[in-house]
Amino acid sequence: MDVIIVGAGIGGLTLALMLHRRGISTRVYESANEIRPIGVGISILPHASRELCELGLRDALAAVAVTAQESCFFNRFGQFVYKEPVGTYAGYEWPQFQIHRGDLQQILYRTYVAEAGAGRVVTGRRCVRVDQGDGKASATFTIGGRDDDTETVEGIAVIGADGIHSQVRKQLHPGDGGPIYSGVNMWRGVTRWKPYLTGASYVRAGWLTHGKMVIYPIRNNIDAEGNQLINWVAEVETPDHDRQDWNKQGRIEDFIGYFDDWHFDFLDVPALIRAADSILEYPMVDKDPLDRWSFGRITLLGDAAHPMYPRGSNGAGQAILDARALADALADNADAEAALKLYEDKRLAATAQVVRTNRTTPPDAILREVYLRSGDKPFDRIEDVISAEELAAITNSYKKVAGYDKQSLAGQRVA
Repeated sequence: MDVIIVGAGIGGLTLALMLHRRGISTRVYESANEIRPIGVGISILPHASRELCELGLRDALAAVAVTAQESCFFNRFGQFVYKEPVGTYAGYEWPQFQIHRGDLQQILYRTYVAEAGAGRVVTGRRCVRVDQGDGKASATFTIGGRDDDTETVEGIAVIGADGIHSQVRKQLHPGDGGPIYSGVNMWRGVTRWKPYLTGASYVRAGWLTHGKMVIYPIRNNIDAEGNQLINWVAEVETPDHDRQDWNKQGRIEDFIGYFDDWHFDFLDVPALIRAADSILEYPMVDKDPLDRWSFGRITLLGDAAHPMYPRGSNGAGQAILDARALADALADNADAEAALKLYEDKRLAATAQVVRTNRTTPPDAILREVYLRSGDKPFDRIEDVISAEELAAITNSYKKVAGYDKQSLAGQRVA
């Protein structure tokens, strides 16, 4: 029987491909009526990039993504704070890819369908219930959004990879509350723009109290002028937020005032924002870590298991690591229940630590320290505010927590 995967996002499709490569039959069920590229930019850090490269996807990713060279930090006055090389430029074997989420999803989808068959991804199926017994598990779906038209499928296991609003998680943890608002609202967009700095620089600037920006290119040479597609995220502390929907349209007038004077030597930030193709609004949310994911033949993966703040460029990466751990466990154990428990044992505590660290000391904590120590004022020398050693310690500590420091990658296959 199949492993039933609920959700055709990054985690679900990565798991499907990994299981298929191991000779384990899978079927993926997706609530959307078609698999089409949606969303904005994401980062694939070396720990996750390694897994995708080992699936043979390195060239396909490099063809559509930007291979990042450096991570840079600035204050809101455009003054340089800190930078470090990333990916292969930092000596890793695997690149750091900056990519449109839809491009990555399409690569995974097309590769899986080419190998497993188009019928292995079933769209227009919204999961409403999971069950198990008699050595199997099942999932019940509505068909095409019609609540009175349902289908139940059976398999050796059901994997809930259905995101932060996971129906599988709600059934396994009926007392689990909704997403927890961080106090930070986000507006996201992509803009056609000329390359800045190295043309492959990941930039964080400002701080949440008065506005923070995350800016990085996700496609190269999108036109005859050599422009890039630049992904940006504006983050502002505010009590106001709306529903958690990545497709909610945002209004530029709600946040542009925080960034109107951000005219850096290398980038005109308000002009970049105003030139966006579209703007999406989304509150920065997560959920408290669970005490368990696996119940017999049913488990959770990715955002369904451990939704986290997008402050470490690490959400998709942790889902990919989940997929590797779960694929290994199912391949190595004939007992599906034992495999799911082994997977949980390997990943639950590790991802809980990432969730908590993203709340307190992710890499952008560098900007918090500069904001606090400088009194949010321009400085003459960054060394008068904070030492390079302290700045490096913040980012290196996060790498260890997230599992992409070089020592971790040289040791266990999955942190």
